[in-house]
Amino acid sequence: MGKRSDSSGEWEKPFWQQRGWIISAGFLAAVVVLAVVAFAMRGGESDPSAQNNPTSRPSPSATEGGSQADDRPAGCKTDDSDQEKPTKAPADMRWKSYGTYPVPVSATYGPKKFEGNVWSCYSHTPMGAVMAVGAITDKLPYAGWRTVVEKQFVPGTARDQLVAERGKEQDVARNSPQESGSLYGFSVLSYSKEQATVQVLLKIDGRYVTTSVSLKWLDGDWKVEPQSGGSPYGGFAETSGTEGFIVWGS
Repeated sequence: MGKRSDSSGEWEKPFWQQRGWIISAGFLAAVVVLAVVAFAMRGGESDPSAQNNPTSRPSPSATEGGSQADDRPAGCKTDDSDQEKPTKAPADMRWKSYGTYPVPVSATYGPKKFEGNVWSCYSHTPMGAVMAVGAITDKLPYAGWRTVVEKQFVPGTARDQLVAERGKEQDVARNSPQESGSLYGFSVLSYSKEQATVQVLLKIDGRYVTTSVSLKWLDGDWKVEPQSGGSPYGGFAETSGTEGFIVWGS
């Protein structure tokens, strides 16, 4: 896939300093604003894959051979038998909104529990990790984000940095005016019972943009593992099309 990214240094800044992250509404709107800036500038090759945070503590809850973890939260039970990387979107996938933009959810893969802004209980599978990405990161611009970060982000210095910087910004009103763009597809870059990295494909004004999110299996569910500077996302880049991605709804 032919990628290009911003060479101006914009993407090297912490995410809260990148244009539009806090002022835009939701996960997708953040990407829309940032990507539009990037498209207007010349760039070089970059790898959007997220790097795991080495300061985070290892997951104590991983199990061998795809069996059900014993430490799942109360009321959370999933079928974890499918340990293969997905080749298509879940048959029972539907769209559900919390803020401005809808995100995909699945009765099979999660989230299966909806408690205010905390959507949790994902299957301990590659597809479960995919479902966790949008449903967790989508809540960051809105009131109640601290609860989401506390419960659904891997603890450590990166999470502390996210809290410190996000706490300086105002919350975005839910159902804010929409930007022109949509969640379009995904790819599982890496997976084990302990961690996963998911690449996200977005379609913005006819162009395709990618970013990535890393996760760890911790305390019986998938948690987002932020980058060392606090950003939940890896680099943003433009790509030539959908090759290598699974398109939602296909």
